[in-house]
Amino acid sequence: MPQPDRLLNTLHQAARAFRTTPGRTGHVLRPPAGAEILVAGDMHGSVENFRLLLRRADLANHPDRRLVLQEVVHGPFHYPVGGDKSHQLLDLLAALKCQYPDRVHFLLGNHELAEWRGLRIVKGLDNQNDLFALGIHNAYGEWAGQITQAYHELFAAADLAITTANRVWISHSLPSALRLPTFDPAVLERDDFEPADLDSGGSVYALVWGRDLTEENAANFLGRVDADWLITGHIPCDDGYLTPNSRQLILDAMRTPACCCLVPTDRPVTLQQLVEDIWTL
Repeated sequence: MPQPDRLLNTLHQAARAFRTTPGRTGHVLRPPAGAEILVAGDMHGSVENFRLLLRRADLANHPDRRLVLQEVVHGPFHYPVGGDKSHQLLDLLAALKCQYPDRVHFLLGNHELAEWRGLRIVKGLDNQNDLFALGIHNAYGEWAGQITQAYHELFAAADLAITTANRVWISHSLPSALRLPTFDPAVLERDDFEPADLDSGGSVYALVWGRDLTEENAANFLGRVDADWLITGHIPCDDGYLTPNSRQLILDAMRTPACCCLVPTDRPVTLQQLVEDIWTL
């Protein structure tokens, strides 16, 4: 476990690095053509799958490769004395961003938004927010309040979408058909958000919470963001990935098998080609 004062410095440095990543407008990142984008599915605190992902990414030997993580917090891994351990993966992500400030990206998920905005998430009988807070307290004691605030700063700085020159859009999810008419892609390019953007009915909230996987909704959303293909997480996948329609690939990296996808940006792609470029951790 890192020393709390050193961790705080790492979290603040990582948040600054997210906001100043080259190619970013507001919270939308446009990587340079020619970059490889290795996108992982939801991780939910799986430090072991993170370790396997780093080995697969091999960033030190692939200078044109960028790594995208999403849905880091809230998971099944708990301390013996109680509390969710998924904050550990957030700590590791921050350290990796400091090591590769221009090549590591973090897509805000609905669980991070819920932590940041104080929105209650319950699975079964467990309040995920309470378990997360207890885990931070058990790990960092009297520093827990400051570290939690730094986590919120990291969530506020996270990416919302990555859009490539070959027309691939990468985000945690997509708005439902009900929310799509009021979804405003321009909101994502703001440096700072209004409270209404983040609350139910707002564009940020709609982007990370939607579960409408129909062909029509995916096509309509891609038309709104001027892209052809969609890569998301958010949905558990028994096989590590899912293609629910002809335009969308869903990735899941918490379970076994855990999957990521290596997306080229220097040539046109198809959904079939994206599926062929899926790696199992």
